Amino acid sequence: MDAMKFFQHSAGKWRSQRTTHHLPFRRAETGGSEILVESLGADDPKIIEICQMHDVDPNLAVGGAFVSWDGAMAWDKEGEDHKGTTVFSLIPDSDNPRKGKLLRERGYAEIVPIAGHYEMDEEDGLNLITDYETMSIVERFWFVTPNLRLRSSTVKRFGGFNTATFCIESRIDETSSDENSTATADSLKEQPTFAISGW
Repeated sequence: MDAMKFFQHSAGKWRSQRTTHHLPFRRAETGGSEILVESLGADDPKIIEICQMHDVDPNLAVGGAFVSWDGAMAWDKEGEDHKGTTVFSLIPDSDNPRKGKLLRERGYAEIVPIAGHYEMDEEDGLNLITDYETMSIVERFWFVTPNLRLRSSTVKRFGGFNTATFCIESRIDETSSDENSTATADSLKEQPTFAISGW
């Protein structure tokens, strides 16, 4: 599997449950969101636009995804929400399609265009590494079943880890149900969790 196939498998609507551990305060915060993922081909105008935004030749892109999310966290202040959209564009390395650059319209930690790196690991998990001016974020996505995806992330800021996140994401299918995915998700809820930022 390469990263584009991973995005294609991720297309659809997801319900995400997450716990974020704020390590300096030794406290955990729970939350959730609904996420919509749309797979985009290499010739999609959104992919071409994000490449041009980063001064990258659009012909190098293999495609990407459009992602929107709407969520809430337990410590949100009045009027605060976690809602937004972003576009991902994949620029694979010439010698290895399982790794390369990931261009984003906006980052999770900062609402500015950002370029990171992606790499598929030996278990076909998608790893994303994004460096900002003040922090670095490492994320990993992987499938347990076709309708159950897990996600973890760590945020390192000013020389130390500020947050760690774990997400359980279940595909929302209005026409059918996946009993195995539901059962697995229920069992995972009982396990210790460690949390995510952004969508």
